[in-house]
Amino acid sequence: MKDWSEIISDLIATASTKLPEDIRDALTKASDIETNPGAKAILNTILSNVKMAEEKGVPMCQDTGTLSFLIKAPYGTNTLDIEEGIFAGIEKATARGLLRLNTIAVPSGAQVTENHAPGNPAIHFEFEKRDNISVQLIMKGGGSENMSSQYSLPDSRLGAGRDLNGVRKCVLDAVHNAQGNGCAPGILGVCIGGDREGGYAHAKLQLRRKLTDKAALPELAELEERLLNEANSLGIGPMGLGGKTTLLGVKIGSLARLPASFFVTIAYCCWACRRAEIIID
Repeated sequence: MKDWSEIISDLIATASTKLPEDIRDALTKASDIETNPGAKAILNTILSNVKMAEEKGVPMCQDTGTLSFLIKAPYGTNTLDIEEGIFAGIEKATARGLLRLNTIAVPSGAQVTENHAPGNPAIHFEFEKRDNISVQLIMKGGGSENMSSQYSLPDSRLGAGRDLNGVRKCVLDAVHNAQGNGCAPGILGVCIGGDREGGYAHAKLQLRRKLTDKAALPELAELEERLLNEANSLGIGPMGLGGKTTLLGVKIGSLARLPASFFVTIAYCCWACRRAEIIID
């Protein structure tokens, strides 16, 4: 019988202490091309922190974030065992020092000592024809979550219409508004379309993609590249102190929408885009 608590505790350990290779490579590349001394120092400090976290097995950031699980499982899987394992795994990871006490009850404001409660973690199941179970985890810090935003097109303030150029204006406005807040350089997950709730979920889903991949639709892949280049030309830079690297990546997805609505939803993630996956046979 699988010990889901150990599986989840170890998955949290991986996500919390080991930055994915594609993000580390992007930070290294950014440091190599940076000419602003302050920005270069920030990027090198981040890279030093990443290395130390992995070597010592400690969290790379004091804000261990909201834990969001995506479980892809065969039809008929017992979800209760997995959910209970997630809760127990969070308690074990907290005891191991891999998570801070990051769950606050609402409206009382009391700290939840078990470190889990309705709303934290977020748990999503997808059932499909498969022979194993995939458990994906992303740990998203609160500072970056605060920089997420949603627009409704047309937007007269931005002069943004219901087209991809309008989407572009929304995304650049969100980057400009964030400045260095949310611990830039950031990574953006973007959803075009959907309803308000679905837009945020799909935007966050884009953060699970590797920085090296491209959107399946050519027009969205082109927009991803354009927005990354344009955002990095704004000069906001790491932590908003100037430089060439404001974003590490832009990942765009789309959902069908109603005729009356055209939402552009942006999930902002800091450089510490902590994601990990484990496959259970």
